[in-house]
Amino acid sequence: MPKSKRNRVVHLTKTKKKGKEWKEGLISHVRQAVEEYPTVYLFRYYNMRTESFKELRQELQESSRFVMGSNKMLQVALGKSESDELRTNLSEIGARLKGHSGLFFTKLPREEVVRIFDEFGVEDYARAGSKATHAFRLQAGPLSGPQGPLPHTLEPHLRKCNLPTRLNKGVVELLADHEVCREGQVLDPHQVAVLRVFDIKMATFKLKLLAVWQGELVAFACSLYIVAKGIA
Repeated sequence: MPKSKRNRVVHLTKTKKKGKEWKEGLISHVRQAVEEYPTVYLFRYYNMRTESFKELRQELQESSRFVMGSNKMLQVALGKSESDELRTNLSEIGARLKGHSGLFFTKLPREEVVRIFDEFGVEDYARAGSKATHAFRLQAGPLSGPQGPLPHTLEPHLRKCNLPTRLNKGVVELLADHEVCREGQVLDPHQVAVLRVFDIKMATFKLKLLAVWQGELVAFACSLYIVAKGIA
């Protein structure tokens, strides 16, 4: 008897691999940007938050363009060596595309770019797997959050997050002092959930400049300041 196709298991986490068309589109996008913009920056991002990044992109869309994707494909687009680089010394930028990195193409002056990247920072709640930036403890007794006493409906949720709580006449009480996290500790989902309840933000989405290419010259970043390499 033939096997029924109606009972086939479909894994929702399965995604299609990015094919040749996508890769060629990314390469073409980068090369077009090199033609359009006189300056290319390499940057690294920390604690990416998509909505905040989208807002920054929109603010700078008249003068600049962010390009992110596969580092290998970005390296191919810029050139991986002197023999195939798109412009002289662009391969030096590509060679440093590692980890959470991206390219920023712009017509803005260097001082303005440094200021924008230096001042940009968005605080947000930590995610599981990140490290606590400071310790957070709760004292025994009635619990309050940013809006005042916690609603009674939160008590079961806090107990599931390993807090020793109870309801006392509709008031959420902590039965004993409790250390939610220590500084530098890798946070688990329960700790992250508790920090969110008490409006404790331990993540900052920020960008850091690493290098810049302009007119065949390459400069490298020292902290948030651009230091020219080999330029008088």
